[in-house]
Formats: sequence, structure tokens, C-alpha cells
Amino acid sequence: MSIITRRAALFASAAIALTLAAPAFAQQNQVVRIGASPGPHAEILEKVKPLAAKKGLDLKIVEFSDYVVPNQALDAGELEANSFQNQPYLDNQVKDRGYKLVSVGLTVNFPLGIYSSKYKNWSEVPDGATIAIQNDPTNGGRSLLLLQDKGIIKLKDGVGFKPTVADITANPKKLKIVEIDAAQTPRSLSDVAAAAINTNYAVDAKIEPTSAILREDPKGPYVNLIAVREADKDKAWVKSLLEVYHSPEIKAFVAERFKGSVLAGW
Repeated sequence: MSIITRRAALFASAAIALTLAAPAFAQQNQVVRIGASPGPHAEILEKVKPLAAKKGLDLKIVEFSDYVVPNQALDAGELEANSFQNQPYLDNQVKDRGYKLVSVGLTVNFPLGIYSSKYKNWSEVPDGATIAIQNDPTNGGRSLLLLQDKGIIKLKDGVGFKPTVADITANPKKLKIVEIDAAQTPRSLSDVAAAAINTNYAVDAKIEPTSAILREDPKGPYVNLIAVREADKDKAWVKSLLEVYHSPEIKAFVAERFKGSVLAGW
């Protein structure tokens, strides 16, 4: 079974039919299937789409509900690009899975937050409370670094950007840290004291990013990116896509639409 979603497959079938029926039109508009997570990434690409059309690109936005499938689909040739991840996550995927994928340009930064449906401030979270974090090395590690930065836990020296729960050396509040799929963290709020939630999943779940009881400083390597297959990195359509994404129109849209919860990273 194809990795790509049924919706995307229908898009691809339609594109093939159009090519057979009207070759001249197909030559004028190159189809670029780009994977994105729901929320800000997909919303920004919807604004990019009409600008890309002016450069001869027919952008097909394919939404994925997790962080694993978009790279699988890109590596398998079922997408031309994706827009959902940061460099540490891509590096980890390339190392673990052998993908020949590369970053071609930066997009936006989503400061990570820890949210609660039970407490309005971190000071209200009791000792021994259960905190949910993401179960993938990059995002889970990022959440642990956030907790360390706020003085809540301590980690071993030299853990880099991918610490694990096993690297915790001090936990004064005796927090119980559970690891779950990143896409499920918003749903966990009813079961835990607080959860680390990536901004795109928070927005998709109608959670206001500024409501986080702890929030990451916008620093480090966590600016998101557009990834393509290594063989495609120098192609003309990649340059055109980046020019559009990095345009003043898109930067203004990000600033106005997200009010600081999502930051332009270029």
C-alpha cells in the first residue's frame, strides 16, 4: 500500500489525467507535492500556493498527522518536498533510516510549550505530577531541555540536543515523565498534569500557544525547514519555491496571523 494519503493519490491521478489530455498545460505548470503537518505549516503553504503558481509551480499540499510518514513519502518519491521538521529531527531520521534527504531552506520557528488543562501556572503543578513529553528522540529531548532551562530538572553534561529520560540526574519535584506520540500530546491533557506540545499540534487542537505554562525561548537549531531528496536540491523548482516562501508577503502573513507564536526563521 502506498505511504501517501488517499487524498494525495487522487491529486496525483488527476495530474496524470491532465497531462494526457493537455500536454501543453502540464508543461507550463510543474506539480510539486509538498507534505506538511496540519496547522501553521499547512496554512502558510496555502498562502504560498498562489504565489508559487505565478512561477509555474502547481503546489499540491498533502497533510500528514504524524512526524514519521512525511519523510517516508518524500524518500519514496511520493512527494517532491516536505515542510514540518527542524534540522535535528531530519538529521536523526537520515541517520536512523538512511534517507537521502537534505534541507534546502529555513521556514518558521515554533517555540515549544508545556500546557495544562488543570493548572494556570507551573507553580501550581504538584510534586509527583505526571508530565507527558514526545516519544521521539528530537522532540522528547527538546522538551527535557526546556524543563532543564526552567530549572525543573537537571540532565547529564554533554547530552546534546537529544537527551532521554534516562539522562535526568535531578528531579526535585519527583515528576513522572511519560513518553507518547507527539500527535497525541494534546489529547493527553485530560490524563496528565501537563504535556509538552509542539505548536503545530497545539494550534490544530485549538490550544492557544500563548497559554503555555512554560515556553521555550526562541533559540538553538529548532527553526523548521523545507526538505527535498538530495538529487533534487539544485533543481530550478526548488529555487522558485524558496523564493516565494521567503518573500515579504509570506513574512508579513506569518507576523500578522500568528502574533509571535510562530516566527519567521529566514
